[in-house]
Amino acid sequence: MKKIWIPLVLLAFGLSASAQQEHQYTQWMYNKLLINPAYAGVRGTPTVTGIFRSQWLGFEGAPQSGLLSFNSPFLSDRVGVGAVISSNKIGFQRDFQVNIAYSYDLIAQENVSLRLGVMGSLRSLSVDYSKAKPYEPGTVATDPSLTNAKVNDFLGNVGAGLYGTFSQRFYVGFSVPRIYSNVIGFPNDGASLLAKEYQHFYGMAGAILPLSEDINLMPAVLVKYVQNTPFDADINVNLDIRQKFTAGISYRLGGDGIGESVDLLAYWQATPQMGVGASYDFTLSSLKDQQAGGIEVLFQTDLKKKKRKMSNPRFFM
Repeated sequence: MKKIWIPLVLLAFGLSASAQQEHQYTQWMYNKLLINPAYAGVRGTPTVTGIFRSQWLGFEGAPQSGLLSFNSPFLSDRVGVGAVISSNKIGFQRDFQVNIAYSYDLIAQENVSLRLGVMGSLRSLSVDYSKAKPYEPGTVATDPSLTNAKVNDFLGNVGAGLYGTFSQRFYVGFSVPRIYSNVIGFPNDGASLLAKEYQHFYGMAGAILPLSEDINLMPAVLVKYVQNTPFDADINVNLDIRQKFTAGISYRLGGDGIGESVDLLAYWQATPQMGVGASYDFTLSSLKDQQAGGIEVLFQTDLKKKKRKMSNPRFFM
């Protein structure tokens, strides 16, 4: 395993320079609730989803993320509720979040749906300075800013989103998971601001395009924007075979060259109510020679059968 020293300035609750601060997943299309509260209840049945992601394999202290989510209709098909517990760690920084979502279908027609969702979140951010290592092995860390203590901060926020489906084959969505710009970090030596949360704007769209009786082409795109940064996007194409096995490829913009990564995805519907998925990211940025990419594993289960028949509901919904 390669040893690297990650400067504290990159770890202390993000950068004030409006960098990407939200957790990101290659298999986002299977769990939109993390970034869009209007997704709650869309599948029409209680659903549990879990994802684990390990990025930059081979780096000590590399990012690792995980989430467990639940969403379901509540009292009627027009109302949805959901919850997401997620965590992210990089080096000796930890980010733990709990989100509660509510959605309401403003249209609720047979072939058209437009949900409005709201979300409340509680976030715990911590840095354990006692785990810091000196740059040179065998030397003593003498940086006076290191206190060998674990510091923690709690932040609350609210978010909102829209999610629409059309003809059971197309969807679009727009969301802002955290609207309020919290000041984050621990001021030291009179500093008034170490970092700040910025609104992350997400747009998503996807479709199911039948190629034959047994094969569907399923393109999808997730666009991300943060103030003072370029647009970012995940562009995905999946091929579904007999609503049993899905395989595809994604391209993630960003990085410092031709993109951030190219990703391979696969999903197997093991039973009518349970499926498992996996993805592997091939890094395209300048970090590609220093690590072995990233992996994700996913499981999803419906706690009861769907009330209505949908075209490939496990992906689309």
